Amino acid sequence: MIKALIFDCDGVLVDTERDGHRVAFNQAFAAMSLDVTWDVPLYGELLKIAGGKERMRSYFDTVGWPVAVADRDGFIKELHRLKTDLFMKLIEGGQLPLRSGIRRIVDEAIAASVRLAVCSTSNERAVTAIVRTLLGPDRRRRFEIFAGDIVSKKKPDPEIYNLARERMNLAAPDCLVVEDSRNGLLAAKAAGMRCVITMSGYTACEDFSEADAVFPELGDPPGRFVTLRDLQEVPSRA
Repeated sequence: MIKALIFDCDGVLVDTERDGHRVAFNQAFAAMSLDVTWDVPLYGELLKIAGGKERMRSYFDTVGWPVAVADRDGFIKELHRLKTDLFMKLIEGGQLPLRSGIRRIVDEAIAASVRLAVCSTSNERAVTAIVRTLLGPDRRRRFEIFAGDIVSKKKPDPEIYNLARERMNLAAPDCLVVEDSRNGLLAAKAAGMRCVITMSGYTACEDFSEADAVFPELGDPPGRFVTLRDLQEVPSRA
């Protein structure tokens, strides 16, 4: 029996990347008068880099930094703060719905007294806004959130999952992770946890050979769907 169900955020709770984060990044670039646009294919490539600040830094390292930028760290920090504000407006405006099956599986976990957490490289404010706005304040109170710069190393490093396990006072085999990317999968497995994949638009072609199970989505009736019991019975491939 699992004692904790741990979700990644982007691509797992909400398919945020293409029509959420990418849009907010472009809005932030425009607001700061930068001649930068991340189209859908480019953003798919940039997603190989975990973390929004790290993604922007890598991009500007590759294409060149704006001439007026003297303090690169401060520039990235301010740009990311603006992007987060714009992203939260998208979330709070209800423009990005939960993925199929999320609300149902969360309610099943609550009914079974299984603890809930989110482990994400995204900004903590954005992750909290997603959980609170889309799942509601009652469900939000059930979640422990580990996000953003709470760790120094981003996925595929297991630091964020190790931190969650330690703070929740659980053993790794007690935890089951739901991820959508190879970076997230590698992080969860390196932390000794079981990990199932729900594929998202940007990650469907990634290598998930180490996953304990792979599902297109968690789903809801009357279609095919995955229950909490199904997740509990997934055997570890470790």
